[in-house]
Amino acid sequence: MKHDCLRNVVIVGGGTAGWMTAAALAKFLHPQQYQITLVESDAIGTVGVGEATVPHIRYFNDVLGIDENEFMKKTNATYKLGIEFSNWGKLGDSYIHPFGVYGLPHNDISFHHYWLRLHQQGDAGSIGDYSVGVVAAAAEKFAYPSSDSGSLFSKYGYAFHLDATLYAGFLREYSTARGVKRIEGKITNVCQRADDEFIESVQLVSGEIIAGDLFIDCSGFRGLLISDTLKTEFEDWSHWLPCDRAIAVPSSSTTAPLPYTKAIARTAGWQWRIPLQNRVGNGQVYSSSYISDDEVANNLLSSLDGEPLANLNYLRFKAGRRVKSWNKNCVSIGLSSGFLEPLESTSIYLIQVAIMKLVEFFPYVGMEAANCDEFNRELANEYERIRDFLILHYHATQRDDSAFWNYCRTMEIPVSLATKINLFREQGQVERYRRGMFLEPSWVAVYMGQGVIPNSYHPLVDALDSTQLQQRLRSIRESIVSGVRAMPNHVDSIKRYCHGDRAEKSWPPAAMSLYGVFS
Repeated sequence: MKHDCLRNVVIVGGGTAGWMTAAALAKFLHPQQYQITLVESDAIGTVGVGEATVPHIRYFNDVLGIDENEFMKKTNATYKLGIEFSNWGKLGDSYIHPFGVYGLPHNDISFHHYWLRLHQQGDAGSIGDYSVGVVAAAAEKFAYPSSDSGSLFSKYGYAFHLDATLYAGFLREYSTARGVKRIEGKITNVCQRADDEFIESVQLVSGEIIAGDLFIDCSGFRGLLISDTLKTEFEDWSHWLPCDRAIAVPSSSTTAPLPYTKAIARTAGWQWRIPLQNRVGNGQVYSSSYISDDEVANNLLSSLDGEPLANLNYLRFKAGRRVKSWNKNCVSIGLSSGFLEPLESTSIYLIQVAIMKLVEFFPYVGMEAANCDEFNRELANEYERIRDFLILHYHATQRDDSAFWNYCRTMEIPVSLATKINLFREQGQVERYRRGMFLEPSWVAVYMGQGVIPNSYHPLVDALDSTQLQQRLRSIRESIVSGVRAMPNHVDSIKRYCHGDRAEKSWPPAAMSLYGVFS
């Protein structure tokens, strides 16, 4: 059976989404068969504040053949072992959501069930004590995971804090060196075919017309093609995720960079702190229904550890997604496809997963309906699972100190999330799926960290007597303490592997460790 192969792929918009897409297609599509063109305008800014990532970005870079140390130098990146959440469950509380597991399973029963049994006896300590990622992050240490798959020190992951604008520039160089054609210009008109309304071409201010077979919309919140042209429906989730604005500003570094992101809950939203080699990324995400822009701006500036390095960047958004990320011959990737606030650093991940699914379902000219439908179904699953996970952070709270938190605590949540919470409350079970973001350890981190403690544990845990259980958990704790003590400091790992040209040449002393044993 013969199909007509498409020839011309046109990417509308640069930034992180556009250049990640261009780089991946340049890697996977044969340059003699496909022409990849990216259209962007220097006059149109990019959001560029998504500086925290999840471990999946390492796979993306590896597939492209990018050297990790070089990438980190070029983007002023630091290592990231997880996210510290402060004031979420209640004021004064904090926990770290790590990239990795807690303890080790026994008899195919997840570790947290054993911890729960000991916790009920009052002798378990924090579940974070059984995570290499949590203990290393709190001690401001970093080492690459062990290659020994049987070791607990192979069971954690890491990601990066990076400069998103530099990352886009890094991928631009990668892409253009592999045949991607960049055209500078602002699009003034989109031409559609009369018979089926497929996009035929885009026209620039200069009058130049760029024709294509497949168009990829990376135009950001506007959604020039997917929304303005194709009128694709947007599913609004703001009743579950009421934050609709953000203010961002970089600041100078006053201490050595931490190996984790900070997410600090505020009166009507939350604040991020993302440490790079040369500066700190800061911002507050908030609901305009509960607090004014001016109040947030003042709060943000007064909370900075260092001097602001730029003017405040004001952003407006609405949580939700396109009902169809792939509509006709247009695929939306990035903010044009949907938006979920960066509470769990998923922005770049959602770009990556859309790109990889596009490669998996790459079409012929006819845009086979089954391919498009499956792409949309799988991407919808990704968005909805992340949506539920983010809502959990807001809903699983005891805070009653503001109207915002009262709303979040008492709001009606999606049935899918209510089912997950009930399942965990009853017996510590986590809904399982094989692919996608936020597997069992992530849900356990937020549940436990925000006070959702199960009523019971798996009955097979009782096969261990109390002495065996205590010895087993003590051994895990002591192994982690010993191993983390031997790790190099986060700063020393950066200096050894990936110290960037623009990085601080000497950092001020790090703050006192959260774990006295490492002080």
